[in-house]
Amino acid sequence: MRRRDFVTGIAGAVAAWPLAVRAQPVMPIVGFLHAGAAWEYGHLVDAFHQGLSEKGYVESHNVILEYRWADGHYERLPIMAAELVGRQVTVMFAATAPASVAAKAATATIPIVFWTGADPVALGLVASLGRPGGNVTGVATLAEEVDPKRLEFLHQLLPAVTTIGAFVNPTAPVAKNQIKDFQAAAEKLGLQIHVLSISAERDFNPAFANLSRLGVGALIIGPDAFFLSQREQLIRLAARHAIPTIYFRREFVAAGGLISYGSNLTESYRQAGNYTAQILGGAKPAYLPVIEPTKIELVINHKAAKALDLTIPPSLLASADEVIE
Repeated sequence: MRRRDFVTGIAGAVAAWPLAVRAQPVMPIVGFLHAGAAWEYGHLVDAFHQGLSEKGYVESHNVILEYRWADGHYERLPIMAAELVGRQVTVMFAATAPASVAAKAATATIPIVFWTGADPVALGLVASLGRPGGNVTGVATLAEEVDPKRLEFLHQLLPAVTTIGAFVNPTAPVAKNQIKDFQAAAEKLGLQIHVLSISAERDFNPAFANLSRLGVGALIIGPDAFFLSQREQLIRLAARHAIPTIYFRREFVAAGGLISYGSNLTESYRQAGNYTAQILGGAKPAYLPVIEPTKIELVINHKAAKALDLTIPPSLLASADEVIE
């Protein structure tokens, strides 16, 4: 073969390579930003994947997921959100109120799907639940809004108890509202409430010791990803101090806690995955209304009640969606 023919052939092949590369589809990237720890939320990641797959998106097949976990250190979230923006993700999923606020602050252009237990309007995430506007929409379980109902259930379970304790994470963006809601609900029921701040694992033992000193007869846990990630320690300490405690998610009761009242997390993460898939398919967050749960579940652990020598009132049992024996 003559040298000129060889060079011409190579040049033609090289010229064709970019066309072949361009012909291959580029997979979209979903940034997954969470305030909690990965090992605690595996079943919820699965639910998110389910929501994606219902619309035809499967990780590593036709979509890439970039995960960022803050492990309860909320101060890390702004940096992680900025990393995902720099990665040029197609959509960002932000789970929990702190992660959602960080994502919103990081970008006004990349679509964001949130999951939060707080009011997204009050957090400044959306203009309204029905017409979010901007680049943000998602799922709001409104866990804070049912805090007064949790206190009512606790009072129904323990009508003789007049002094209640409440744990709140002061680093959460919704902490002040939680405290106001707890205080207002306690006043309405004629109860005294002591709010204790918990933001690190080391705070638990001193807090439970304070409950005893304050004469607290029951405890309510404020909705927060940190508390959910520390549920085993919370349940263990509540049992050790023999203090009846109401939680905000079924996961606590399934792990041995006494009682919970809140929405189904698995279903809400599936819905968030579904919304993320819709946006990957071309939907605009501004026109996707914020999803709210249609059902709040009351779950009771009978074994935990017996360990505390508590008799569950028949009226409370009748209200329960699930009784774990």
